[in-house]
Amino acid sequence: MTKDRKDKSARAGFGCPYGSRRDLLFGLAGAGAAIALRPQRGFAKEAEDPKAAEKARGRQVADAPAGSGDTRDSVPFYGEHQAGVVTPRPASGIVASFDVVAQSPEDMERMFRELTDRIAFLTQGGKVPELDPKLPPADSGVLGPVIEPDNLTITLGVGSSLFENRPWLKPYKPKQLQRMPEFPNDALDAARSHGDLSLQFSANLQDTNIHALRDIVKNLPEFLVMRWMQEGDVPVVPPKPDGTTESARNFLGFRDGSANPDSTDAELMEEVVWVGEDDEEPDWAHGGTYQAVRIIRNFVERWDRTPLGEQERIFGRQKNSGAPLDGGTTENDVPDYAADPKGEITPLDAHIRLANPRTPESQENLILRRPFNYSNGVTKSGQLDQGLLFIAYQADLEKGFIAVQNRLNGEPLEEYIKPVGGGFFYVLPGVPSPDSYLGRPLIEAAKKSDTPT
Repeated sequence: MTKDRKDKSARAGFGCPYGSRRDLLFGLAGAGAAIALRPQRGFAKEAEDPKAAEKARGRQVADAPAGSGDTRDSVPFYGEHQAGVVTPRPASGIVASFDVVAQSPEDMERMFRELTDRIAFLTQGGKVPELDPKLPPADSGVLGPVIEPDNLTITLGVGSSLFENRPWLKPYKPKQLQRMPEFPNDALDAARSHGDLSLQFSANLQDTNIHALRDIVKNLPEFLVMRWMQEGDVPVVPPKPDGTTESARNFLGFRDGSANPDSTDAELMEEVVWVGEDDEEPDWAHGGTYQAVRIIRNFVERWDRTPLGEQERIFGRQKNSGAPLDGGTTENDVPDYAADPKGEITPLDAHIRLANPRTPESQENLILRRPFNYSNGVTKSGQLDQGLLFIAYQADLEKGFIAVQNRLNGEPLEEYIKPVGGGFFYVLPGVPSPDSYLGRPLIEAAKKSDTPT
């Protein structure tokens, strides 16, 4: 790691109502004053030193939420990186994908500015303005007349098609951004895949996410058309008596988040997650990250009829504790593959062994997982439609998710899962100050280009 990347990690940190720009500014001022008057559980300090604050709370990205949380709590919006990536995951989430109608640089700038205003207000909260009853209300009313932030984060990403379909933008596409391919076990539904733009909503309560999604749909209809969405949640698990927390369980009953990189280690996140000056990416992309989203159906009926021993061999972990098969008592214990070269204890094709062989070479394949479980009711064939809303972040898409997935192709777990949707997106750098907006470095770079529109 160069000195520049180390210096950047120390600067990492992490929002308007309705109507005119003047109203937006008033809304932010009011929301900020209201939030300042009540306890914020250390978030102000987090903006200055996120690593220290996260260490103090001991919260990892994939830890099971400890409770429903306080609806008054907020996550800072302004900073070098967008929130919702290394931010501890709350109980509820939504990923929504959109097709973008805007074509010109000017319209794209308007879209990004309005999105930034909406996200800034929604994530920090404030009072909903009262309009003439003869007009549609300013807000859906789902959360009442005062919007509480509820730890909401809204993370904006852009897809390959946003660049490919706009000649003036195409030269600025991130180097590894691509349409998500169909891997051997995939059965991708076109109606649930890809898109020009992604929004990841995360909050304590799902109503907060739904409210925010509806707000953006209502306020940006001239720019965005929804393509698909998937809701998800994470089971709440109180901390243990010693204060430690555990990864949440997926719908196959195993912990999903074990061996995740330490999201509280800012220097490690600079290496694994955030794109920087050392990466071969456009200058505007520094401070962003690649997002891989996968909607993975679980065949839970078949899985529930599978012997426990076989389930554990497929995953490579003990189901109750999350510990590796070769010993230990917790999910934090590290398997010793060198002592088991033939896979007599942990099969060579076990999920955790393929995903992370724990060799010096596989260190460059680390990804940060931030998934949610989903349940979509019942299929036409009478089976439960349940699974994993898989979300992962990495600075290098090829060495990250794609390399890991290629190792997993053909694994025994494929008998019980079927990826049916999702996409690859590039999460834009954060907004450094209120006078800027999401996507500004990209738009300004494109405007300087001589490429005809």
